Amino acid sequence: MSKPSTSAIAIHGPHIVPTSAPQGQDNGRGAFTTPAGVQSMAQLRRRRIVFAALNVATYMALLMAFATVLAHGGWSGLDSLLLAAFVIGTPWTVIGFWNALIGLWLLHGRRDAVEAVAPFAKLTGAAATSPLTERTAILMTLRNEDPARAIARLRTVQQSLDVTGEGAAFGFFVLSDTNDEIVAAEESRLVAEWQRAVGVAKASRITYRRRGDNAGFKAGNVRDFCENMSSGYSLMLPLDADSLMTGDAIVRLTRIMQAHPRIGILQSLVVGSPSNSAFARIFQFGMRQGMRTYTMGQAWWTGECGPFWGHNAVVRIAPFRDACHLPKLPGRPPIGGHILSHDQVEATFMRRAGYEVRVLPEEMGSYEDNPPGVLEYMRRDVRWCQGNMQYVQLLREPGLHAMSRFQLAWAILMFLGIPAWTLMIALLPFAGIATQAASEPFPFALAVALYVGFLTMYLMPKLAGFADILATKGGTARYGGTAKFMTGALIELVFSFLQGAVTTVRTTIFMIGLVFGKTVTWGGQARDTRRLRWSAAWRELWPQTVFGIVLCSALAFVDPVLLAWSLPLTAGYLLAVPLAVLTADPRVGRWMQRHGLCAIPEDIAPPAEIAELGGTVRPRARFMNRRRAAA
Repeated sequence: MSKPSTSAIAIHGPHIVPTSAPQGQDNGRGAFTTPAGVQSMAQLRRRRIVFAALNVATYMALLMAFATVLAHGGWSGLDSLLLAAFVIGTPWTVIGFWNALIGLWLLHGRRDAVEAVAPFAKLTGAAATSPLTERTAILMTLRNEDPARAIARLRTVQQSLDVTGEGAAFGFFVLSDTNDEIVAAEESRLVAEWQRAVGVAKASRITYRRRGDNAGFKAGNVRDFCENMSSGYSLMLPLDADSLMTGDAIVRLTRIMQAHPRIGILQSLVVGSPSNSAFARIFQFGMRQGMRTYTMGQAWWTGECGPFWGHNAVVRIAPFRDACHLPKLPGRPPIGGHILSHDQVEATFMRRAGYEVRVLPEEMGSYEDNPPGVLEYMRRDVRWCQGNMQYVQLLREPGLHAMSRFQLAWAILMFLGIPAWTLMIALLPFAGIATQAASEPFPFALAVALYVGFLTMYLMPKLAGFADILATKGGTARYGGTAKFMTGALIELVFSFLQGAVTTVRTTIFMIGLVFGKTVTWGGQARDTRRLRWSAAWRELWPQTVFGIVLCSALAFVDPVLLAWSLPLTAGYLLAVPLAVLTADPRVGRWMQRHGLCAIPEDIAPPAEIAELGGTVRPRARFMNRRRAAA
């Protein structure tokens, strides 16, 4: 990266934003550093070259092996189609594989792992202990969410911050886009009750604002705050309705931002909260380990162009307001219009403005709720899918760093690979017929090695996470002991294959719909465990089931051995309905809770903030169930 002219400007949307701020600094010895001056750009370039070389070499080796298998018996149109799908579907898996391996190496092969990826995090002297001088606005954005559930979390955050002694440096804003009048009235009532409970002095730090115009959805809501309500605050901490953070975690992030004025976004590592949903317990058990190694490896090479997940992160208001305005994309939805997945775009714009975007890859008291069932997970996935596909229009956005463009492309590849793999699996019977018709011996050993190797790469973020816990002293004790940890790991691995098959078909159908103008809407999410009827599961998941029956029948007819090898990838289609019903059944979740299966550390030893919320689940669920019934 070259040092830009100080007269450079960034043009996006309706704004022309000066970026006279330096894109980096000279440390006085001729070494160019990141804008915050905490890391050498030459070091980051070397890391990125190494990471690119590892990924390209692995990718090319996989392509060559797959092409060799396909070339058996001569090249055909079917082979070309399979190879094209493999080309599109493989990069995301390769990147995830190396992120996880590098993260595992950092955690257990180096003593200075955190310093290597987060050199900004170590504070000394007054920076580590002096009172906070910058004021931070903590925002919770709502749209038809359960008010009691959300506001109870924000109240817990406020109480936890007061315990740190730094509570006066924070204000709390409930920013509502709710269009259900009864839910909105409940939001207003609960905030007023909160203000009365804290007393007159603290009540002035709590604000409720409901928009009449919901333009831009959540991103527009936050933008409205920055432009009209942020006076007196230099930092903000956006939270989702299911977010929870400890006071200690927030104060630590704020101190880092205070010490490094050129960090524009500091993202915390977000982990799942304890849940009585079987689906959420299994899902977040795997995510808990995988995210730690994956994010550590990712941060090693992305450096100052890190991720932003839209919540549980401290953001510098002035550059966000002035330089991160989201353009309204040309054309109509689903690809045009307001950007749905706004967070990564805002991260790239923040970096363009001369500020670092960093992630602190440590478990530190930053939580969110995971979807309680398969259906809600799929709904969330297609919202992300449409939002990520909109990034196609931003790849040529002027002034973006090369790393930022890559991250946008990377987010697009995440979803482009899904229909590519679904197509490959759908073509398996035809590949089996072609193999039987070929006169040359089939390279069985190479095919098996490629298949097993690829599955291992696909699972590596999980496997590396499990290895991290096993290799950490006392690691499995935090999960209830080695036996329960290993049982949970086995359950999660099986679950990941089954759940992956279910969601990939849904996302593939949705992406086909995008071509014909299908779009999604932004609304409240179901966050509480609810029983799913078999009939309801069938209405949603019959495409997966029918696809699985047709595919597996064809494979059994062509070659039963091929069917057996395919089951890790195809069994999920056949089991889609029972998987959804069983993992949504509260009785299954309670049974897993009683036996400590797929427990996370907060199940074993809940921090005070999570314990505070433990008794509020059922009343919240009753309120929203009444609203859904009325709707």
